[in-house]
Amino acid sequence: MERDYPLEKVRNIGIIAHIDAGKTTTTERVLYYTGVSHKIGEVHDGETTTDWMEQERERGITITSAAVTCFWTPTYALTDKTKKNRFNIIDTPGHIDFTVEVKRSLRVLDGAVVVFDGVAGVEPQSETNWRYADEAMVPRICFINKLDRTGASFEHSYKTILERLSKKAVRMQIPIGLEEKHEGVIDLLRMKAYYFEGDMGNKVIEKDIPEEYKADAEKYHSELIETIVSHDDAAMTAYLDGKTPDLDALKKILRKAVIANEVFPVFAGSALKNKGVQLVLDGVVDYLPAPTDIKPVTGINPDNDQPVSRSASDSEPFAALAFKVATDPFVGQLIFFRVYSGTLTAGSYVYNPRTRNKERIGRILRMHANDREEVKKVFAGEIAAAVGLKDTITSDTICEEENPIELDRIVFPEPVISLRIEPKTKADQEKMGMALNRLAQEDPTFRVSTDQETNETIIAGMGELHLEIIVDRMKREFTVEANVGKPQVAYRETITGEADAEGKYIKQSGGRGNYGHVKIKVKPMDMTLTKEEIEDLPKNVKREAHFEFINDIKGGAIPQEYIAPSEKGFREGLDRGILAGFKMVDVSVTLWDGSFHEVDSNEMAFKIAASMAIQDAARRARPVILEPMMKVEVITPDKFMGDVTGNLSSKRGLIEGMEDRGMNKVVKAVVPLSEMFGYMTSLRSMTEGRAGFTMEFLRYDIVPQNVADEIIKNRK
Repeated sequence: MERDYPLEKVRNIGIIAHIDAGKTTTTERVLYYTGVSHKIGEVHDGETTTDWMEQERERGITITSAAVTCFWTPTYALTDKTKKNRFNIIDTPGHIDFTVEVKRSLRVLDGAVVVFDGVAGVEPQSETNWRYADEAMVPRICFINKLDRTGASFEHSYKTILERLSKKAVRMQIPIGLEEKHEGVIDLLRMKAYYFEGDMGNKVIEKDIPEEYKADAEKYHSELIETIVSHDDAAMTAYLDGKTPDLDALKKILRKAVIANEVFPVFAGSALKNKGVQLVLDGVVDYLPAPTDIKPVTGINPDNDQPVSRSASDSEPFAALAFKVATDPFVGQLIFFRVYSGTLTAGSYVYNPRTRNKERIGRILRMHANDREEVKKVFAGEIAAAVGLKDTITSDTICEEENPIELDRIVFPEPVISLRIEPKTKADQEKMGMALNRLAQEDPTFRVSTDQETNETIIAGMGELHLEIIVDRMKREFTVEANVGKPQVAYRETITGEADAEGKYIKQSGGRGNYGHVKIKVKPMDMTLTKEEIEDLPKNVKREAHFEFINDIKGGAIPQEYIAPSEKGFREGLDRGILAGFKMVDVSVTLWDGSFHEVDSNEMAFKIAASMAIQDAARRARPVILEPMMKVEVITPDKFMGDVTGNLSSKRGLIEGMEDRGMNKVVKAVVPLSEMFGYMTSLRSMTEGRAGFTMEFLRYDIVPQNVADEIIKNRK
């Protein structure tokens, strides 16, 4: 079986945005114009293709990212079938509670279309998603959507992109009319006006630029040309000599700059009113990278820890990254994966470097949201789903055993909220355990644990909505009825001072005894180090996100085989904090001395000694409780501004700024998560139901003493 599309004609893209900016509506238009669906589903009707879960349709939001394959011939080449391109599109959620879906999708995509609300411009989740795309170095094009809405302003939205996201954004288009007068767009590169007529705007009509827009178009055309030629020395020289490169040359230079993340083209339109989407698809073809334009993917050889890389080519050894686990009611567990190199045939075996085991690929499916098409083989640069992988989880690499490679794992944020859950009946007991495990496999930001003291099950996630959806899915998909406790904040503990301690565990019980002895220093971890400084740390320093271990043993005071058990003991000792039993984070431990017994010393004795030492040291290193702080944005009519700011201040909130957005005011604040439970209800009653808010995790801060005393009292 041969590849049906050349690799340079493939685009793996994501559609990302703040909640309610119109991502799913845009995706529906894309599917309609590319011929995948013959009817446009609307979010408000609960009939969209990519929002296929019951919970998504009921709430009108996206919860899981959905993968869709479609095909597109650019509008300027409709008669030329050799220009047909294959798109693998992932529609991602905008709600902060499901931000993990964006993060993991960006890891396997080559480009992204970032959608903005034409009234609001850049919103909090737009900033978070942009940051994730920066981390993943994913090239982007921007689409300012909803220009048909009351209060829409292309220029205001464009300005917020420049101010809050990147100075490298550049207008590719300007709209013809705004609000109810929004008719089409002007292409500043071609200097033509485009209108969208016929059934659902499927006829793209090219006309001359209307007289009243000519001056603006000329001005922005010059800006665009200057931006493009500044990325090519030869073109710049020619331009200064009065020669403007032709259209194809300009597009080539711009494409190169977009792929290098040097330019972010900005498009305009209204997906709901079927204006502008086809030209965004043309932009995807013209400016976003094919797998062949991306640098080779790098990883390590798990056998010798040497760096290795793979280019996007069918002839290279097979390597793919599993980025999502989903449960399908018809075929069981699906593993979504991105093929970086080589090919994979159904029925063949793949190697997982994490488990060091081989697994057989039963079937390979190409996904169209929740529909699937079975294929016999997938090629480099494709996104597909596999059936039959039992031990593969999110972030695992699958590859050839003869040519192993382990790709970088995806790093996920820690949960900030937890609640207790118990089955309603004895029959639900076993089913609940199975359901929670399955859901935790699918979602790396959802954690299940057991409270050691009370033996209760605790589930933790990214927010109230996240956990609400989990409990709802458990009920519908696994028919498990459960009682749920009140949400709890995921507090942490840390130390603010330095301390020395000694841990000695000696136990004689007739015959061979136990002897472990360690001397340690603890101090707060230095969180200001840059990535380069961390990479340059000495070999004896082992550093992770919230824990640092320094092995400073000289002259064999503790034998090498007892160092790892000691480190394990330190970690276990930090699992239960001193003040209220919360996990301790951001602690640096130096093991500098100790002693051992030739006969009685063993791994268990050193682990216990280390755990005792760290608890003792932490007690004397000025421990404090940390709480999650949330970045909150409240959008309210002007007349309720005083009530909103006063209320946020009473919640220990720090007001960081205010601005106008259309007819409303926006209040930006940082507020402890513990104060935000049930905020929606009080905000509605305070503002006659006219205000709304968004909230996302920002950082952990030290809890004031009076609040800490209350937390400790409640834990006892």
